Amino acid sequence: MLFFDRRTGPDLGEDAPRYPDRPVPDWYRDAKFGLFVHWGLYSVAGWAPPRRPGEDVPVELEYSHHQYAEWYANTLRIPGSPTASHHEAAFGVGTSYEDLADAWTAERYDPDGWMRLFAACGARYVVPTAKHHDGFCLWDTATTGFSSVHRGPRRDVVAELAGAARSAGLRFGLYYSGALDWHVSHFPPIRSLTDLFTYRRNDPAFARHCFDQVRELVEAHRPDVLWNDIDWPDSAKAAGPYSLAELFEHYYGLVPDGVVNDRWGVPHLGFRTREYRTEAGTPAWVWEATRGLGASFGYNRAEDDTHLIDATELVHLLVDTVAKNGNLLLNISPRGDGSLPEAQVGRLRELGRWLAAHPDAVYGTRPWRRHAEPVGAPLRYTVRPDGTLNVIALDPAHGAFRLPADLLGRPGAHWGEGAAEIDPDGTVVIPPALRHLPAAVLTLPPA
Repeated sequence: MLFFDRRTGPDLGEDAPRYPDRPVPDWYRDAKFGLFVHWGLYSVAGWAPPRRPGEDVPVELEYSHHQYAEWYANTLRIPGSPTASHHEAAFGVGTSYEDLADAWTAERYDPDGWMRLFAACGARYVVPTAKHHDGFCLWDTATTGFSSVHRGPRRDVVAELAGAARSAGLRFGLYYSGALDWHVSHFPPIRSLTDLFTYRRNDPAFARHCFDQVRELVEAHRPDVLWNDIDWPDSAKAAGPYSLAELFEHYYGLVPDGVVNDRWGVPHLGFRTREYRTEAGTPAWVWEATRGLGASFGYNRAEDDTHLIDATELVHLLVDTVAKNGNLLLNISPRGDGSLPEAQVGRLRELGRWLAAHPDAVYGTRPWRRHAEPVGAPLRYTVRPDGTLNVIALDPAHGAFRLPADLLGRPGAHWGEGAAEIDPDGTVVIPPALRHLPAAVLTLPPA
C-alpha cells in the first residue's frame, strides 16, 4: 500500500515554492470520526469482483480484478477482466461507460436524509466525492459538460450535499481526483502500480483544468477539508500562476481553518492518510485511517454482509485509530438510485449507539503516553481535555483485566456513573451489564 506522504516530486530546486507551515486545526483533531461518500457514475454499474477480508489476488491481477467499484471505468477496459464480462452481460455489447450517465436517475437520493443519518451515527464531518478518476463532475462546473447538472440526475449534487451537511451540523469536505481524469486522457488502462503514476497527465493545460475545477469548488462551498487523491499535475508544482501553491493560498485565504491531506505530491500537507491499514504506534503527526465498510469504496452489488466489517471490529477500529492520534474516515457507498445499502447503514447505527454512550472516550481526546499495552488485555488509552484518562477495554466479555503498574493507586476510577472494583493487584472487574458491549470505558481521574 502506498504512503502518499512519502511520495513527492519532482525536485524543483530553486523553483520550488514555499508552503505555509500550518498546524492541523483543532476542529479536525477533535472530530475523530467522519464519513466518506463515494457516489458517482460508477454507482450505476455498482460492480467489482468481491473480496472478503484477508483475501488477496496475485499482484499481476490486482488491477484486472480490482476490488474498488469506483475503478469500473478503468477495469472494464482491460480485456478479459471480470468487469468487462459483467459490463457486456449487464448493459449489452457496445455500451460505453459514459453511456451510463443517461441511466443515472438518482430517484431515491435524499441528501438531507443522508446527513441526518450521518450525524445521528456520530460523524462530525463528511467528505463526498466531487470528481473521481472517471472525470464525471458532481457540481455545476463551467469546465465540462460531463457533469451531474448536464447529464444523469440533472442536479448540482455537491451544492445539495453541502447545504444538507451544514444544516445537520456537520463539517463539509470534498474529495477530488487531481492526478487522474480518464474522460480527458487517452492512456491505456492502468494495469499496475507503475501505470498508476505513469498514465496521468502532467501538462499545463490539464493542470489549469484541475486548478479551475478546484477553485470553483472552493469559492462556491468553502470546504473544511480538501481531500485530493493520487497526486497533482507536475507542471503545476513550481511557483507561479495557476500553481498548486497559488491554489493552497487561495483556499486558506477563504477557509482559514481548512485542512488538506497528503496526496498532492508536494511537501505540504495537513494530515496523513492510511488506506485499509493503520499505524503501528502513535506517530507525532495527525493521520486519518480510511476504508470502506466493505472491500470497496464505490457501491458493489456483488458484496453481501459477509464482506463487511462487523460492528465490534468497527468500534475497535475507531478506538484504536483515535488512541494512535488519528481520525477514522469511514466510507459509505450509496447505490446509483441514491439509496443507502441497508447492511452498511446497520453497521453505522451500531457504531453510533456505542459512540452516543461513550462520547467523552473519543471526541476531543488526545493520545496518552502509549496507545496500548504490549502484552495482556487489549486496552486502548485516550485523554480528555481535563486530564481524565480513558482506559478502553476491547474485550469486556472476558470479565476483567489488569491495570498496569503505572496506573495503580489513582482513586476515583469509575464506569460511567458507577465506581469500579479494583483488586489490590490491579485486577479490574468489568460489571456484567457492560460485558456485552464492543468496548467498555473505565475512567481514571487526572494523576
